[in-house]
Amino acid sequence: MTGQTTWLDQARDAHRRGDVAAETAALDAAIRADRGNLPALLAMAELKRRLADDRAACSYYRLALGTAAQARSVPPALHPGLQRAEQFLAETERAFADHLLGQLRGAGIDAGNATPRVAEALRMLAGEQPLYLQQPNMFYFPGLAQRPFFERSDFDWSGAVEAATDAIRAELLAMIGGAADTFGPYVTASPGRPPPNNPLLDKPDWGAAWLWKDGAVADGMAALCSAALAALELAPQPVIPGRAPIALFSRLTPGTHIQPHHGMLNTRLICHLPLIVPDGCALRVGAETRGWREGELLIFDDSFEHEAWNRGTSDRTILLFEIWRPDIDADEREQLTRIFAAIDTYGEQ
Repeated sequence: MTGQTTWLDQARDAHRRGDVAAETAALDAAIRADRGNLPALLAMAELKRRLADDRAACSYYRLALGTAAQARSVPPALHPGLQRAEQFLAETERAFADHLLGQLRGAGIDAGNATPRVAEALRMLAGEQPLYLQQPNMFYFPGLAQRPFFERSDFDWSGAVEAATDAIRAELLAMIGGAADTFGPYVTASPGRPPPNNPLLDKPDWGAAWLWKDGAVADGMAALCSAALAALELAPQPVIPGRAPIALFSRLTPGTHIQPHHGMLNTRLICHLPLIVPDGCALRVGAETRGWREGELLIFDDSFEHEAWNRGTSDRTILLFEIWRPDIDADEREQLTRIFAAIDTYGEQ
């Protein structure tokens, strides 16, 4: 406490005398001695703010907020200073964005004429958009492009799958209208494991009728959905014993919202073939939101944060399946298949 009193007294005395250099030196010495000295960080930020050095003030305020976030407790006397830090940072970021965009407009560059990647970079620089990256929750494969959506035109098999839309929809409607409706909750608990922390657990709001599950055609589906299974054979699905392929009819009832989450792997892409899509349905992957259009594949990397919703008045149903990422070559696919198979055999009796 004596050391803190010394630097604090020195800084206050220098401030009363108007000696900026001495005040700065006292605060700097305190911070160098203890980079987690929260009162000194806040005092230095306030000093830089008085000197109109906003960039320096932001640096000290950010460090102060980070230090407070990691502290077990923060004295109540420091709470107003931390609130000022949050407010100043928000105001400064807005001012920076206004300055940046104003300068660029003067140079003839704005969101309307910038290329998509430049426009996205500007939104992130201005604090208008978070940075989204692949964050699979089980397995990460390095060196892949950070690309949330892929275009259907990138895949030579996509047209043939889309051409089967009417036949697949007819099979879906026949299944729903008959005695063989196999839809059940998509989110379920595994035996002997903790249930997932998901508000849709065991609810039919997000329903699944499996065509392929755990690497095998689901019971009865060969007879019920032959057109769907034939179309799936056209896509480069992973084949991993006990794991893949997977394919299902995925149904969202009106008002259902799949909360933001990440998929297990970044080695695959998820494909949606929209079959029944009312107005008010959409999918967000990273920073981009797209709607489904019946008969047009929507292909994305689910290792990015993503969410989906049905704000319409009737069910939305798609055919969902997975494919290898096109930037993983044949040798890598074979080795990854062996890795996943080895993972799945761990702990077998």
